[in-house]
Amino acid sequence: MKFTYYGHATFLVDVQGKKILFDPFFNGNPLANAALADTIEADFIFVTHGHGDHVSDLASIAKRTGATVVCAAEIAGWLGNQGVTNTLPMNHGGFIQFPFGKAKGVNAVHSSSLPDGSNGGNPMGFVFNTEEGDFYIAGDTALTMDMQLIPLWAKLSFAVLPIGGHFTMDVADAVHAAKFAQVDKIVGVHYDTFGYIKIDKEAALSAFAAAEKTLLLPDVGITIEL
Repeated sequence: MKFTYYGHATFLVDVQGKKILFDPFFNGNPLANAALADTIEADFIFVTHGHGDHVSDLASIAKRTGATVVCAAEIAGWLGNQGVTNTLPMNHGGFIQFPFGKAKGVNAVHSSSLPDGSNGGNPMGFVFNTEEGDFYIAGDTALTMDMQLIPLWAKLSFAVLPIGGHFTMDVADAVHAAKFAQVDKIVGVHYDTFGYIKIDKEAALSAFAAAEKTLLLPDVGITIEL
């Protein structure tokens, strides 16, 4: 399984021959290469919630690539108004079958409104079951006891957790989240993009190591094997 980080909370997982893009935010992202919005390929786009720093390039990439957009029903409706028709509306609930495996929406404690102010539905995280390994994408969220349910559904190879604080979990809470989800390998996202969410990377790495967890902080544009 390959993971490519594009800055903030935008990344791509290549699994079972399918490219799954998450929360595309290239234009307006000070850490990203905005030109990638015109070239990146995707088979599926999963959207955790409707905030502008997660959907700025969603409609344009979806239309150019023809990718299936998996998102809250409210976001699917918003996309439909922009001419995006290949959507799969979902909510928190049971597993849905995909060509790469199965995925389900799980709770994320956050908010969700779209750039035009309309309702973005429930914010979500996602749990994936695949033949190459299970993984958990937390989305933008605070620490929640619901994360203790994750091991009921998956034996995680890795999890992607926000660590920047202020709007989401900080490092300390993300360590607890990793314990709740029973996962040892964590990719940190949603940090350093703006002043509110700047972190001390060395302190973050040490905090996870002290909990016998591995925190990965890949450079923007770098692909790693997970």
